[in-house]
Amino acid sequence: RDGIHGATMASAEFDDKSDEKRPTVQVGDPFTEKLLIEACLELMATDCIIAIQDMGAAGLTSSTSEMADKGGVGIEIEMEKVPQRETGMTAYEMMLSESQERMLMILKPGSEPQAQAIFKKWGLDFAVIGVTTDTGRMIIKHHGKIEADLPVDKLANSAPLYERPYVETVPPKPILPQWVKAPDGNAMLSALQTLMSHPQMCSRRWIWEQYDHMVMGDTIGRPGGDAGVVRVHGTKKGIAVTCDVTPRYVAADPDMGTRQAVVETWRNLTAVGADPLAITDNMNFGNPERPEIMGQFVGSVKGMRAACIALTYPVVSGNVSLYNETKGVGIPPTPAIGGVGLIPDTAYIADIRIKAPGNLLVLLGAEQGWLGQSIYQQIIAGTLEGAPPPVNFTEELAAGTLVRSLIRQKKVEAVHDCADGGLLVAVAEMALAGGIGVELHAYEGKLPAHSMWFGEDQGRYLLEVAPSAADDILARARAAGLQARIIGRTGGDALTIMGEPPLPLAKLRAAHEAWLPKFMGA
Repeated sequence: RDGIHGATMASAEFDDKSDEKRPTVQVGDPFTEKLLIEACLELMATDCIIAIQDMGAAGLTSSTSEMADKGGVGIEIEMEKVPQRETGMTAYEMMLSESQERMLMILKPGSEPQAQAIFKKWGLDFAVIGVTTDTGRMIIKHHGKIEADLPVDKLANSAPLYERPYVETVPPKPILPQWVKAPDGNAMLSALQTLMSHPQMCSRRWIWEQYDHMVMGDTIGRPGGDAGVVRVHGTKKGIAVTCDVTPRYVAADPDMGTRQAVVETWRNLTAVGADPLAITDNMNFGNPERPEIMGQFVGSVKGMRAACIALTYPVVSGNVSLYNETKGVGIPPTPAIGGVGLIPDTAYIADIRIKAPGNLLVLLGAEQGWLGQSIYQQIIAGTLEGAPPPVNFTEELAAGTLVRSLIRQKKVEAVHDCADGGLLVAVAEMALAGGIGVELHAYEGKLPAHSMWFGEDQGRYLLEVAPSAADDILARARAAGLQARIIGRTGGDALTIMGEPPLPLAKLRAAHEAWLPKFMGA
């Protein structure tokens, strides 16, 4: 009975009685899922399957109606034949159950024994529960009684089209870097430690180290980097995956904030050497019956469309979860973007780990010191105002093309994109990942120091390069119309900035990794 009404619960407001909805949450079993995948792949290698679909929202109801509608047929099901974990289930419950690890297949007549043998081999339930018909109707029977008799096309294609009123979010005006206060005593490294130990920026290692992320030894890009990378069996190829969104950007400007979410995943994939292919969107918003919330949704969709067209990076799947409110307070608009990319040859990939002392760090991309809606502004300055950083698609494409080229020519030792917390956080993350410190050069530009170190300007990458390769990379950046400069040299066991006490990596690591275990142990 798990998952019944899960689809509708996903778009529901929560209150003091929300615990009563716990049965609507599906219970997953990753091991059974793996067995199901292997059984399906083995069956797909035969000539048994006519059509196949997994069971997601609304379980059998959606999968049966959608498959029948796409095939232009009817379908008749005998519910007592459906494998059940519980006794006394009604047809209503079985049709709406969202129990996980299930697939619905239309098999060629006569192939049932072969299919059953494969599933039995993998220790899985298998049952023939119905047939397709030429009636165009879905007929649900339970112990001989007709429980439902509905037209398939109405089930699959008759969702209402809402034209809800909405009020567009008025984007705030940009703020100048000097309007955001500098850290006390202009101590950049102290501010860095404060950021890195904050709940929003702390290490998630406590979570991912509890799971086997090396199943079958196929994981190449491990947790903690810009994107995960897994091998494609029997080839040199790899698949890169990532997920990202910055809700504070979207709340301030839904259009620009969603452009940034799409581009951030594109940049994460690029940073490991992948060609970005496509995204899946997960649109999480409050109550769309409120005009201002509907306005956020509309702006977000517009921003996503603009980014996907500019980057040739299409939406191929997704879902929507609305009415995410508790006692009338909605969540921040959160269009989470999942990105997938292809690595042609896994011999040519990059990660964020600094590899050796004596190398140079090159910053690629334009610097504006953008502190509006930044994590620095929120945590250190104690405010959150101004416009989020803008996205320049032309510069993103130029920088991404150059970075992938450098990775595939083995011109770089490590790559990391600059995101939350800006340049200094990116440096710290690379240093912690590699266990090697960085001596940062004195800044000679015109920006306030705190905006240069913590500004969240978009389209930037941090590259670790051998000294012999630096001049060539700087020249190639200029030829591509991109700004680039050397910001420091790797080495030692601390981060250093002229005029400040060094920040030992051991001290930074302890601060970065302490919050989550302490919180979960409370």
